[in-house]
Amino acid sequence: MARIRVWPAESRSWGAYWRDHGRVIRDTSHYVTGRFATTLWVWLTIGVALAVPAALYLLEANLVRAAGQWRESLGFSVYFKTGVAMEEPRSLVERLEAMDGIERVWLTTPDDALAEFRELSDVGDVLGLMDDNPLPASVRATVNPTISPSGLTTLAEAAAEANGVEDVVVERSWLERLGAVREIVIRLYWSLAGILGLGAALISGATVRVAIEARLEEVRVLTLVGAGRGYVRRPFLYLGAVYGLGGAVMAAMAISALLLFLEEPLERLFGSYGRDLELAGFDPIFHLMLLVSGAVLGVIGAVAASNQRLKRLNVA
Repeated sequence: MARIRVWPAESRSWGAYWRDHGRVIRDTSHYVTGRFATTLWVWLTIGVALAVPAALYLLEANLVRAAGQWRESLGFSVYFKTGVAMEEPRSLVERLEAMDGIERVWLTTPDDALAEFRELSDVGDVLGLMDDNPLPASVRATVNPTISPSGLTTLAEAAAEANGVEDVVVERSWLERLGAVREIVIRLYWSLAGILGLGAALISGATVRVAIEARLEEVRVLTLVGAGRGYVRRPFLYLGAVYGLGGAVMAAMAISALLLFLEEPLERLFGSYGRDLELAGFDPIFHLMLLVSGAVLGVIGAVAASNQRLKRLNVA
């Protein structure tokens, strides 16, 4: 049986074009609400697939923020031998202040160290019973956050050459570990984003395929009377977008619940470092990108499913 072309060949007005899209949106809404249990299951499944890489993205963003904040206190401490003359620490302070890359230098005298120890320790008064102050003088220096690790090492080695220096502590090992953790998180993010993104598209495609089979006779009639492939598959693309958007909303809700669950221990952790809990990344832009990602993955799955089924459609 030959296909009969009854579809109008002339171009349609923009009003008719948007009215047709409105009709498709209403039909899609009726289909989704009529099968709400299935739709909710699809949303939850896609939401899990989107929530995992999205949570890793937030983790990476906050690691970058923490590294940027804590880099401001990057530097080294120089501890002198007990009983060294105060001229040596003061001379080192002057030399460090003249070096490039040094932002701030301050001196802690033995008396200052003793007073601080008494304030922070319950056994500080015991030191007052001693004839001599056992705490040494120290010099603390912070460096420019943009300085390289080798540059920091060079400055610390120069400080170690001062007379009477007992030890130099370079505070960078934690920053290097933080960078290594961030690199692991980035690789996990891209790996899981690819795998779970593909899974979300497959879930959407499989569900859209079921919808196509349910409306197969209608699709055959539209194809028989000359409807273009774009017109035929348009409802299923909207359906895929709805599945993806719903999954993105579920992912945002899951991440919000996770952040609420972790808020108290995170506040304690940040408080131990003298910082307030200010999570980065969980903002309107993040939610917008999550919605766009969900919609795109849903449409990709719908395109794949509809193209595969329409290629094998028999309208004869």
